[in-house]
Amino acid sequence: MVGGILVWSFNRLWTLGGTIALSGFSVWGISFLIFTQGGWIPMIPAFVGLLVSGACVLADKSIYQTYHDTLTGLPNRRLLLRKIQQINSGRGSDSQNLIAVLFLDFDRFKTINDGLGHEAGDDLLIQISDRLQQKLKSQILLARVGGDEFALCLKQINDINEVQKLADDLQKDLSQPFDWKSQEIYITASIGIALKRLDSNFQAEELLRYADIAMYRAKELGTDRYEMFVEGMDTQAVERWQLETDLRAGLKNKEFQLYYQPIISLKTGKIAGFEALVRWVSPNRGFVSPGDFIPLAEETGLIVPLGQWILQEACEQVQKWHEQFPDVVPLIMSVNLSGRQFNQPDLVKQIKAILDEVNIQGDRLKLEITESMMMNDVEGAIKLLQRLKELGLRLSIDDFGTGYSSLSYLHRFPVDTLKIDRSFVGRMEEGNDSEKYIQIVRTIISLGHNLDLDVIAEGIETVAQVEVLESLDCEYGQGYFFAKPLSAKDAEVLLKQN
Repeated sequence: MVGGILVWSFNRLWTLGGTIALSGFSVWGISFLIFTQGGWIPMIPAFVGLLVSGACVLADKSIYQTYHDTLTGLPNRRLLLRKIQQINSGRGSDSQNLIAVLFLDFDRFKTINDGLGHEAGDDLLIQISDRLQQKLKSQILLARVGGDEFALCLKQINDINEVQKLADDLQKDLSQPFDWKSQEIYITASIGIALKRLDSNFQAEELLRYADIAMYRAKELGTDRYEMFVEGMDTQAVERWQLETDLRAGLKNKEFQLYYQPIISLKTGKIAGFEALVRWVSPNRGFVSPGDFIPLAEETGLIVPLGQWILQEACEQVQKWHEQFPDVVPLIMSVNLSGRQFNQPDLVKQIKAILDEVNIQGDRLKLEITESMMMNDVEGAIKLLQRLKELGLRLSIDDFGTGYSSLSYLHRFPVDTLKIDRSFVGRMEEGNDSEKYIQIVRTIISLGHNLDLDVIAEGIETVAQVEVLESLDCEYGQGYFFAKPLSAKDAEVLLKQN
């Protein structure tokens, strides 16, 4: 009994070993003490009993921990897959039963861990486990298969509607607040559902993977919802994984290029600068649209090294043009900053190192930042922008009017430029609504001028749009009307023409 209790109570090997050694010495001491008093208790059988009982409990504990989650006590992924496969093995020869797996992932769980600490996160997972077990019938298998991921297996499904009803009920139950030290915590779940018929080709791992894919599809569509797995989702997941693999290889093999779209002074008609735009020409895929790889790079964090390369390359190029075309008005190179880059703690240090290496003045570089990036932490964003301004950089709010547009903070942001989104510019000629969009553009330009900011209109495609913007006293414009994004060589041809 003592051996079993000791092994069950201690988890660390060195602590357990020391405790067993101390216990063995105690057994010897007790036996020797009794022997000196004229009694006799054999030490060897007691010591062997201590070791054997401890070893048995240790083996049982190891097997239990292999198949169960240590935090919640629920079956883990390995045991769930084993039980699902056993259900298929026990099917009848004429079985036509469906089996369903629901894969649950809790939205913004990392925010709770970061905001309240991992102790709160662990307690929340235990409460979630308890609530799910109370809700589910005994014949439904429940397991914790990842950090904040749970999976349910329903046997012998006769109607898909009952699975969907269960998903609805689970989301309602889990949307009720949880308690942490008298503080209410609200959380939502994204659920993926996969169904498969039991047969000789059934694979539990494949069914769970399908449910996982459906769950990620639910997250992509807005979270706090469920999605059924349909044929083709797995192909999309494989393609996305392959794209990520190729993207990593592309960064390593330097397959990216910068193209430059001119920014034109609407008053002089001459080039005032360029916006650097990244392009990927893969040896396997050919030209890959930025709309395909930029969101993936942002999600995976690859945007950070890619963005750093863009900054380096853009600064080197504009410095080269300054030396090559000394008679052209000093050019400004605009570079889009991603949300991931903006949140990098050493962003200012990275940019300063690039400026020093290229030997370029800070006011030749303009960083374009969206409103949404700054509104997550306004005070922190203002401090970061001020540090960037200390390097001499120019700052622009990109896609102005499409994000938060918090006018109460706009006057505090140390920016130089407002950039009117193409969605407003492109609709200035749309029939009955054209006047409405002209007034929106007029308001943005007037707001910028009142705050001593210059204004750039992007997405210009027609003469009429240029004329309207000129009449509204907009300083700069860019778009296909002037030029599409150009290679460095083609941009140099344009610069020679001045």
